Order: sequence, then C-alpha cells, then structure tokens
Amino acid sequence: MFNKLKHRRFPEAPTGSMADIAFLLLIFFLLTTTILNEKGLLVRLPQWVDEPVNADVIDRNTLTVSLNGQNQLLVEGEKLEVSALRTFAKDFIMNPNQLPDKATSPDKAIVSLVHDRSTEYKTYLEVYNELLAAYRECRDEEAHRRYGQAFDELSIAQKRQIQQEIPLIISEAEPTDHIADVN
Repeated sequence: MFNKLKHRRFPEAPTGSMADIAFLLLIFFLLTTTILNEKGLLVRLPQWVDEPVNADVIDRNTLTVSLNGQNQLLVEGEKLEVSALRTFAKDFIMNPNQLPDKATSPDKAIVSLVHDRSTEYKTYLEVYNELLAAYRECRDEEAHRRYGQAFDELSIAQKRQIQQEIPLIISEAEPTDHIADVN
C-alpha cells in the first residue's frame, strides 16, 4: 500500500521577505533607540609651555587640595572644612595682601586636586563645586570692581579679558590608593 503521509507535502512559510523585514526592524530600532551620552565636568586644560619654569614659583603658585579615603579635605596638608574651601581658594588665587605663600598673580594660580580612590563621589563633587565657585566669585568681584556689574552681565570682550586675567586652572591628578589621614 502506498503511504500517503510520506509523500504529503506540508505547507512552508514564505521566507522570501524575511530579509526585508529584518532590515526594516533594524532601521526601526536604530532610529528609535537613544544612546546615552555621558556628561562629565567641563574642564579646559591649560596650554602647553615648552620653556622650563622655576620650581619655587610653581610651589608658590600651586594650591594642593587633597581628599583622603575618609572624605577628609586636606589643603596644603592641613585639615579644612569644605565650607571654608571657597574662601581659602579665593584668598590664594587673588592674594590681595601679596603674601609670599600665595599665588604671585591670578593668572599663575594653579589648584591641584588629588583624591583617594575610595573617596565618595559626593564629597569629590562638593569640593570641585567649591573650587569652581571660588573662581566664579573672583571673576564676579573683578567685574564689579572694574565695570560695576556682575560677570554674567558683561560683554563678551569684557568677559574674555577677565577670564584671561583669572583663568580657571584646576589640575587633577590620577587618584591614589591612599592619602594620609588627619586626626
């Protein structure tokens, strides 16, 4: 007897347009997917200088700010509260009394920020924001002194002039494994 089931053909799904469907799905997902851009801190690096600089001038013009693993703020090796950092940094940058342990001029002032790998991100951002605020206040005070108005209200040319005289220079070093604790 002839086996009808062996020779019977089962219907197949049409696969001719599968490539088209896959291509359309690929385009759909590419167009509708949003790719997250990581937003970081906007920092402009200082210009490269080929000539050697005297090490004594570098030490005088550099404010060392450190964060240890216990989230303690150390400024020039001494413990300082984050709330006092802005005033300390402004005094260092502008050096109104021309003290020998502060920057020779605002355009030479460098703030060196070093942190421990175990420093909390929140603490790091608080310190960084205080340093940025110190520079903003220095520029704002200079704008009021010269032009009698806030820095944000100045013309572009006036802003550039103040930014050249009080440049934002924060040098960030690689995180360390341990910065000494202060008791």
